[in-house]
Amino acid sequence: MFNAKIKSEIDEDICILIQVDNHPYNYICDCGDASNLSVKDCQNTNAIFLSHTHIDHFVNFDTILRHQIGIKRRVIICGPKDITKQVQSKIQSYRWNLIAEDAITYEIREIIEDGTIKRAELKPPYWDIEHIEDLSENSVFKTKEFQVDYTILDHKTQSIGYLFKAHDTLKINIKDTPYKGGKWINELKDAFRLKLDNQTITIEDNNYKAAELFHLININKGDTLGIILDHAASIENQEKIKQLFSNVDTVLIESFYKASDKAFAEANYHSYSSASGAIMKACNVKKAIPVHFSRKYKAEDVEELIEEFNTAFK
Repeated sequence: MFNAKIKSEIDEDICILIQVDNHPYNYICDCGDASNLSVKDCQNTNAIFLSHTHIDHFVNFDTILRHQIGIKRRVIICGPKDITKQVQSKIQSYRWNLIAEDAITYEIREIIEDGTIKRAELKPPYWDIEHIEDLSENSVFKTKEFQVDYTILDHKTQSIGYLFKAHDTLKINIKDTPYKGGKWINELKDAFRLKLDNQTITIEDNNYKAAELFHLININKGDTLGIILDHAASIENQEKIKQLFSNVDTVLIESFYKASDKAFAEANYHSYSSASGAIMKACNVKKAIPVHFSRKYKAEDVEELIEEFNTAFK
């Protein structure tokens, strides 16, 4: 269901585009200086997920803003504490005297350590912060097809890891049952989702308790995709990663340094190849992809880094 594409070249700042099957919009994770991010990619984006606002993860927000002005709809921006003011400051560094008031609305969702998600709106031409109702839940974003959960990691600043989770789907194969199709199918699915075991389900004038029919339901597990960018390879971070990303289908994870540069990683609160690979193995992730490498490395260094990651993962 989720298709993650790295839109930055190997020597550019990280930017990931997520496309969703049978869904009208796409999603951007971090705003690095990505030469492969197109105007269409930006205009079709429904939400932006920022891990943190170091320059290599936030520098290209201005370009995305440039392409989104005029789309006349709401775009959600999720990120760590203080992201509202930082987004506002970027936007207000330009003059907007010729822009229409309905050109775009940005809804900012600021993730706070106590589990609160502070919400605010920014609208042209003045882009004042207008606070709206906060959220208090584990998901920072939801659609009818999927949700996005999060964890707060330490990068000597807060860095958000995101987990895209497609909802499980329920299916009943009528040919495998003694019944004819009808409205009872959706009624049974609803009862299953809401755990209404004693709900009455009527099929061909016969009444059943919902729980008596639950065996007819096949559960198709939803796809999962994790994005873990800058973080220290600390015990505390790794425990948080295990809690959220265990048994995930695909994870893109920061592997900024080679194992031989572990000292640089520790000094700069980054992860490194073998540590990132090992935590993915500990999480029993099906497919793990190392991303976001130090720009000090040449192509052969990156190849070595990826080999170290894969060795630790497998």
